[in-house]
Parts: sequence; structure tokens; C-alpha cells
Amino acid sequence: MQTSGNPVQNPAFSALPEGRDIAAALLAWYDVNARSLPWRSPPGTGAGSSANAPLPDPYRVWLSEVMLQQTTVAAVGPYFARFTERWPTVADLAAADDADVMAAWAGLGYYARARNLLACAREVARLGAFPDTEEELRNLPGLGAYTAAAVAAIAFGRRAVVVDANVERVVARLFAIDTPLPGARPALRAATDTITPDQRAGDFAQAMMDLGASLCSVKAPRCLLCPLRPACRAAAQGNPERLPVKAVKKAKPVRQGRAFWVERDGAVLLVTRAGKGMLGGMRALPDDGWIARADGHGLPPAPGNWRAGGVVRHSFTHFDLELQLMLGDWPETITLPPELETAGEFWPLDRIEQAGLPTVFAKAARLALAGQDGEDKSRPTGETLADGC
Repeated sequence: MQTSGNPVQNPAFSALPEGRDIAAALLAWYDVNARSLPWRSPPGTGAGSSANAPLPDPYRVWLSEVMLQQTTVAAVGPYFARFTERWPTVADLAAADDADVMAAWAGLGYYARARNLLACAREVARLGAFPDTEEELRNLPGLGAYTAAAVAAIAFGRRAVVVDANVERVVARLFAIDTPLPGARPALRAATDTITPDQRAGDFAQAMMDLGASLCSVKAPRCLLCPLRPACRAAAQGNPERLPVKAVKKAKPVRQGRAFWVERDGAVLLVTRAGKGMLGGMRALPDDGWIARADGHGLPPAPGNWRAGGVVRHSFTHFDLELQLMLGDWPETITLPPELETAGEFWPLDRIEQAGLPTVFAKAARLALAGQDGEDKSRPTGETLADGC
């Protein structure tokens, strides 16, 4: 199998010796060992395959790649199933209500992805179809270099260099690239380019991902089973687990904030957050304006009889949050502040699971409701889930 990448003159790595047909060995392994995933077509499907079968559905490829950013396959599976059942085509998603999509995304984290998902779907609907080249895909809202390359290769059979965290690990070990991340990324991409084939580029990309997710794991890689072991420099050196080298993580700051639980007639006050910024466009409990860079101001949305209801701890990408839950009763005789009249609504408690709250606020809601069931509301909840803006 031919690869288009020429030997790269790069001080960070040297090309593998000629005659090492990495792509052929990997694709042979993938044909037998490919993971069965709900968004994936079988090996050998689409452009460049001997079967000349139909190409994978670009909508499903794109949707899965967006969902999989910073998220595990296990977590994405149920969300992908619900999205494709409710919105089976990109046109269906483009026509969806923003609030419905944001609510369906709730709990998956990194909510800017959901906003970009809608913007991209609407642009594709306007164009009439997904573009089929990496360059044109980059022009769509929310598609960075990785996603554009993955969709071009997997959905359209275009030769593209696809590098995610699994591929970085495989290539760092294969070429023994020991420059620490993220500085190693240009060399890792250049090295991947030298082994990416002209044919079956989508299968090759997915094979690299599968190899990194299975045999070439972060800890205890199973090198004896790896199809690339004969060419792997890190395996030859005897310590592949040391690669890739990662920079020392900085300690994340801890922010303090408050969320306010206001009940009236079996319903709780929710607000819709501003479209941009942290958790943009999502329904949430009113809070005191905490952000990644600063603590909240601590002030309630209106004067009243507020009492502490416990603490929720939550981990975002760049900071940790300690969110104090404040409980208050708000009779109908009290008028909502003007900003809550516009952005707020009382949501029935028996349907709170359908509100699509972001994880941090869903945890606060569970804490408040647990207190109503007679449990100790003063006990902090220490559950930590990755979540992003």
C-alpha cells in the first residue's frame, strides 16, 4: 500500500526505514479487530475499498466526532442514539429548537460544542450537503483541524492526517518522539503524515484510534499483540509506556460560587443563561455570577429568607468550583426582578430531569431534592465530573 507522505526532515524525529508498510499491517489488523460502534461503518466501506460500498453517512460521522471531543466512547453512545433517533438527518437537527438541543446535550459537557453543532447543522442545511474536502469542512462553524480531517477521511475517503490523543500516543511510541506535549504536536502530525495511505484513509484513521484505545494503551501497553511492534522504536527501546511525554499539569484554581433554589407551588425557578460564555444557552439555577476567572459575588437574585442547603463540588476544564446551594421560599406575592421575568421560568419539580440542566446544576438540584426527602442537606456532595463551557 502506497503512502503519499515523503520522508520528513524534522529534528524531532526521523522517518521509519523504507519497506516498513505500516499502513498495510495496521489495516490488516483493523479488518479483523475493528470496534463495532453505532456511528461507524464496517472496515472496507466507501471510497478506496475493494468492495466499493456506499460511503458512511457524513451526518453520523460528524455528529459522533463532535460528541467524542474530550468525551469517552462509553459516555457518547447513549447521547448519539438519542440524537439520531430524534434528529435522524442534518436537516432535522438544523430545524430543531435551540433549547431542545441544549437540553438533549445536558450532561455531555463542553457545551460550546452544542452551540456550534446547531450553527454547523444550519450552515450545512443552507449549503444543501456537507462539503467533501478538508479545506471546505474547515469553513463550517465549530470544525477545527482534527474534526475536518476526520470527517474528510472517514465520511468521504479523502486522504487527511487525523491525529487525536490515541493517535498521538501510537505515533509518539512508533517514532520514539520524546518532545513533551503540547510542543511535540507538529512533529507528531508530520510523522503521521509519513504513514497515512492514499487509499482507505478513513479506515486507517479509525484503525489508529482503535489501536490506541486497545493495545497501545496509556498504561501497560500490550506490545506483543501489536501489529506495529516490528517497526516500533519505543518497544525496541524497552519502555514504550514513558511516551508520549506530557508537561507537568498546573494545579487548577478553586472558585467559590452560589446557586439559588427558589420554589413556588411545586416548581423551581430556572433561568436560561446567556448564549455565550460558561454553559451558554442552557437552563440553570440562578447563581451569583461565578466564572472561570473569578469567584461569584455572593448576592442572591432578590432579598429574602435564604438558608444554606449544602455544597456541590464540580470540576471544569480549567478550574474547580465549590458551589454553595442557597434555599429560599418565594411566595407569589413577591415580584420577580426584571431580569428574571425575562430569563426565568418556574419548572415543575416532577419534571426536573427533563429540564436539561448542566451537570453542576443537576447535582445542586439533586442536593436540594434530597433535603426535602429528609436527608442531611448540610453534607457536601463530592462528585466530580469533567465539564466544559
